[in-house]
Amino acid sequence: HFGYRESIFKGNLKGQFIITSVTFRLSVQPKINTSYGAIEVELQKRAIENPTIADVSSAVSHIRVSKLPDPSTIGNAGSFFKNPVIEKYEFADVVAKHPDVVHYPTPDDKIKLAAGWLIEQCGWKGKVVGQTGTWKNQALVLVNHGNATGSEVYNFSAQIIDSVKSTFGVTLEREVNIL
Repeated sequence: HFGYRESIFKGNLKGQFIITSVTFRLSVQPKINTSYGAIEVELQKRAIENPTIADVSSAVSHIRVSKLPDPSTIGNAGSFFKNPVIEKYEFADVVAKHPDVVHYPTPDDKIKLAAGWLIEQCGWKGKVVGQTGTWKNQALVLVNHGNATGSEVYNFSAQIIDSVKSTFGVTLEREVNIL
């Protein structure tokens, strides 16, 4: 059971294993998926109408470089929070107060909110507290600017969760596994 940012190791088997390596069996015929908004935009910028797997790979690499810090230069765990999925009635409350909220419909008739946008609207993008902060180009990414401890990163993330909850009434969930 694997999906986009989901696996059995985040569900029924959470906390029971630490994955140290993986092996992939790839399909001979690629299934190209360009439905992620930023990929579509990047391919349009490049005037690519019928992308190859190499085109999509190049677009994804470009997007990652523009949004994420290089882990060899600055410590980070990538996207720290999940994009929250809420019921339509909850979304009605959010959009009434924040009409510009970035959101997407889900296949199960719910609404997915962009966690990075929520965090940024609360003033956290690029903010640094001690040695911990959010990345200057993507509020969803927490970074270690030096020797921050796990507790400092955790406490910083808790402040962000509290801020988003008090502003939007939405609870962010950490995507990283806390050991």
